[in-house]
Amino acid sequence: MVSSPSSTYELSVTTQGPLYPPSEICDPDGNFVVVGMLNEEVGDAKVSTRWGAAIVRASSPMPPFGDRLPYDIIRFIDPENPGPDANLILHTLPLPLPCNNYPMLFAPEQCPQAHSIVRPKRPLHEGVPDYRVEDGRQNVNPITLGDWLKASGHGTVEVEPNGTHALFSLEMKGLVPLSLYTVMSLRRHDLRRDNPTRPGPLGIPNCFTTDAHGSATYQARLPNPFPASSGGNRIENLVVLYMSTQASYGGAIGLHGLGGDIHAHLKIKHPAFNDLITRAS
Repeated sequence: MVSSPSSTYELSVTTQGPLYPPSEICDPDGNFVVVGMLNEEVGDAKVSTRWGAAIVRASSPMPPFGDRLPYDIIRFIDPENPGPDANLILHTLPLPLPCNNYPMLFAPEQCPQAHSIVRPKRPLHEGVPDYRVEDGRQNVNPITLGDWLKASGHGTVEVEPNGTHALFSLEMKGLVPLSLYTVMSLRRHDLRRDNPTRPGPLGIPNCFTTDAHGSATYQARLPNPFPASSGGNRIENLVVLYMSTQASYGGAIGLHGLGGDIHAHLKIKHPAFNDLITRAS
């Protein structure tokens, strides 16, 4: 019997997709609530990037896509002991997205005018379009930073014996209860400076709902996600997204992305899957 290569990865709580916008969530004042990579100024006007948590001013400087500038940090947060910040009610980002330099249209067929839409920020739990009380929204409670920081999980990826497909399996807990989430893949070329590729779902459909305790599992089987070619657009991370719209979008991860309607909640801290290889059928 041929054994199948597999690896297991920790999923860490986050609020961040790319470095800009600094977060996919803001506080009631419109400042970014960042749990992820922080850009900080070090000696000789250089920028250091490290994993951390902070409230970042909405007016932070925005560099060209692919570059970094220091975030304007209002205060740091200890995710293990957030203190009064645990009570912050989390909000979507307004549209157009602030401090956004990512040149991407996430749903070109469904919402080609996405960049022209103007909309204020909203509490995460009030982001459902066409909402009516009588339709029975399952989770109507405000979502606080303390709630958000409870999330954790792990993912296992197993390459099938013939090497053409890989099975992704996720186990998660502490997510927002009774809510819709989706899972996206982040590929090597999605964040390149020139002609980046569009981030896509990790499987279609890519959605799951949490139980009353915020727990869930998810599986998806993908063709050739880890090509060996140096130019191959390998999957390097996966991101579990809270859907403030409580909707999924087929082959798109969202209509606006980056805090407009999707909100990164769990991810692998650093690029992963380097030890896995697949091939075309």
